[in-house]
Amino acid sequence: MIEGLQNFRDTGGTPLDGGGATRSGVLYRSEALSALTPGGLDALAATDIGVIADFRTEVERGMAADRLPDSRPFRVVDLPLLEGALTGMAQQAPKADDPNAADAAAAAIAAAVAQLPGLGDLYVSMLAGGAASFAALARLIAASTDDAPSAVLVHCTAGKDRTGVAVALMLDTAGADRDAVVADYASSAAHLAGAWADRMRAMVTAMGVPLTPTIDTLLTGTPAAAIEQALAWTDERGGAAAYLQSGGLTDSELEALRARLVA
Repeated sequence: MIEGLQNFRDTGGTPLDGGGATRSGVLYRSEALSALTPGGLDALAATDIGVIADFRTEVERGMAADRLPDSRPFRVVDLPLLEGALTGMAQQAPKADDPNAADAAAAAIAAAVAQLPGLGDLYVSMLAGGAASFAALARLIAASTDDAPSAVLVHCTAGKDRTGVAVALMLDTAGADRDAVVADYASSAAHLAGAWADRMRAMVTAMGVPLTPTIDTLLTGTPAAAIEQALAWTDERGGAAAYLQSGGLTDSELEALRARLVA
């Protein structure tokens, strides 16, 4: 564990279909690094992580900037996904001088909530437009080495959705057991339960958004069916490896990715 992070883990040790397991010290995952304590910063500096891949949008990064150790350099790579997801709702909000602002705001929120997809559908939408970003992550992992701190830590805000889909793609490409891939994804909900999840719910309800089961799952849930739907979508298109190649990953990079991830 790293102090200040609830959803941090090494993806190494994931069982492979043909026996064996993925390599430790190559690919890590977590939520945003904005809450790292001094002790957490020291612990991060002591790892073999050298690359931080951030799937958050510019707005998200501005709201909660990552904290990184200053004792050694880290390469930060921004790979924003879901650009406009938060600003889209804000753009529907009425102007402050609208005499019917309160009613208009309530109507805008209700309309936005009614259009929210289920988590699995959200992941499919993410995959449909995000192949280049996911391939870029794969390229970073493929380029890592054992000679210097160059392991990759991938994160978004919660470390469960964009990060969850990304890690599932990487593990699936490496030949990981599908049940193990799903179990890793699903474990994020338990890691985020408690203070973190309660804080997210409070932020949403403070905006006047009703905390429906769909919204609560979008905020804090990691149901197995959601990632299974995402992986089924890639299966229908040739599998995770073919999907990454559709985003620009070359044959040699794909081979290097598998070589890095498989122990």
